Amino acid sequence: MPIQTQGSVRALALVGPTSAGKTTLLEALLLATGAVHARAGGGGEMVGDSSPEARARGHSVELNLAGFEFMGDRYAVVDCPGSLEFCADVDAALPAVDLAIVVAEPDPNKAQLLQPTLRELERLGVPHAVFINKMDQARGSLQELLDALAPVSSAPLVARQIPTWEGEHVTGYIDLALERAFVYRPGQPSEQVDIPGDLRDAEADARFHMLEQIADFDDELLEQLLSDVTPSRDAVFSDLVREMNDGLIVPVFFGSAANGFGVRRLLKALRHEAPLPDRAAERLGVTKGAYVLKAAYAGQSGKLAYARAFGAKLDDGAELVLPTGERCRAGGLFAVQGGQLKKIASAPPGEVAAIGKVEQAAAGQILSLTGQPQQLQNAVRPRRPLFAVALSARNRKDDVRLSGALSKLIEEDPGLTLTHDPEARQVLLAGQGEGHVRLALERLKRRFGVEIDTQDPKTPYRETIQRGATHRARHKKQSGGHGQFADVTIEIRPLPRGSGFVFQSKVVGGAVPRQWVPAVEQGVRDGLEKGPLGFPVTDLEVTLTDGQTHSVDSSEMAFRIAGRMAIEEGLKACGSILLEPIEKLTVYSPSPSASNVTSALTARRGQILGLAPREDWRGWERIDAYLPQSERQHLIAELRGLTQGLGAFEADFDHMSELTGRLAEEASQQARHTAPA
Repeated sequence: MPIQTQGSVRALALVGPTSAGKTTLLEALLLATGAVHARAGGGGEMVGDSSPEARARGHSVELNLAGFEFMGDRYAVVDCPGSLEFCADVDAALPAVDLAIVVAEPDPNKAQLLQPTLRELERLGVPHAVFINKMDQARGSLQELLDALAPVSSAPLVARQIPTWEGEHVTGYIDLALERAFVYRPGQPSEQVDIPGDLRDAEADARFHMLEQIADFDDELLEQLLSDVTPSRDAVFSDLVREMNDGLIVPVFFGSAANGFGVRRLLKALRHEAPLPDRAAERLGVTKGAYVLKAAYAGQSGKLAYARAFGAKLDDGAELVLPTGERCRAGGLFAVQGGQLKKIASAPPGEVAAIGKVEQAAAGQILSLTGQPQQLQNAVRPRRPLFAVALSARNRKDDVRLSGALSKLIEEDPGLTLTHDPEARQVLLAGQGEGHVRLALERLKRRFGVEIDTQDPKTPYRETIQRGATHRARHKKQSGGHGQFADVTIEIRPLPRGSGFVFQSKVVGGAVPRQWVPAVEQGVRDGLEKGPLGFPVTDLEVTLTDGQTHSVDSSEMAFRIAGRMAIEEGLKACGSILLEPIEKLTVYSPSPSASNVTSALTARRGQILGLAPREDWRGWERIDAYLPQSERQHLIAELRGLTQGLGAFEADFDHMSELTGRLAEEASQQARHTAPA
């Protein structure tokens, strides 16, 4: 049984849905390997979820980084949040690990919760195994659970163990590769025992099924099975290692992290079977350098880049080249153990460490050690925002501090975006859900001392006209000396939806001198910024047909004012109607929830365009719909509530549609009420 170690540090990711017990497994791994000496809550401090926000919620809201040693090998662990609201923090880190451990609960009804995680690992090409946690709470057969899990994985799930039971409780397991039985001992390594006589047939059947599964990818093993030849143990292990590393199979282990059950068996599997860092380096396109998993600000330490070294050791003070070609030096190197940082002189290949004073570094970048910039082979896909709030500092004196604090939050969390809406005069902070944005606001207050007021983003309504009109406007003002004079006549007519604004001049005979026609157009544009209903006016054509001028008092400003007067007065005769933006939504939902999702969209004035199976996702539906933008603001919270937290959508502006009745009147009244003085 070859041990896969060559002095490099291997990196593991703990992934899976919220409440599966990922951070509990991290603590159990640290305890079993002596990295901590007491269980959290039993005299020991938690290494993971050290931030106040995570502890207040009772689950991870950001990456937890830690490390341990086991039998002479070093491992770096990236404990990932399970909620989709916080998964943007994982996007840059996941491609850089050697193996992902997908932590699941022993409940067949929750099997589908693993599908988004498994599909992302498959897309990235990251080898992975499943650890079924909380087996002390299991109430049902392992086969029933595996049958529920099988449809959510593209690669076959290969059970590496079968549980042994005493009544309704799991007391140990039989390792199918080793053909050995073990009994759990709380707080101690499991004890090897003889395989119980009543389980020998079950063990033989389960082992043969495991061999059949891995023989699908090994012709020699398949021939041995067909010939009733017992394969060697080394050959079986060799196939298990190769096929997992190549993403052909997904091994399944089980235990109870809270009790330490199955944790040492998992550690031994990691030692023998986890890939070396060169596979992750090849996947990323790194030769020699540090790949940034995350950037964050750590109090007096300033900005830190949490990065994994590849190809060579990383020394404090090393010259690093960013993808832009900019050069910088590692201004301090730190080992990371949860919220604790310890200064170190160097990090070996494969290790995850924090690098200080690399101000321009961002998650998903390679900090090259070759002297030349290196580009990531496959760029991290940005996540589109799903929920936004308009925010402002409660105290206007904090405006400058707020700007700096928001910039730091955006650097730390790639799932957040900050935009300025000049029309609505709002600063918008957007994220992956209401909880995600609320977390950012809590951090603003705790870390930067900025109190925030929030409100919903304003909907960019428009208005247009139902009929045309002709209007003449004269601007005349005399106040001593040169006065102001301009006279214009315009024709207004509606255009098809989506045409925007068109201006043309048909003035003849110099009634309006050519040099002042642009001023008339600008005046018209000024007047269209706010129509009779309180919103910008669109989809109309304005034609300048006539005018008068004064040899002394006419000016560019006078004609601009006259143009604005003409359109503002003329629109009153054109029958204004309100338009609302309609978005095209693509909603992804597990099939059992699809009918509830369509009902929710319809209740929000949505128009269902189609429902079809989601491509390459078994048990999922894709729902296409039109939805008014004003109805989308809190949709993600409702969608997640209907889909066990799994639902997601993509939204793009599609067209403007007429809005009438009570909703139109309310929108218009609100616009007039909130209009600046």
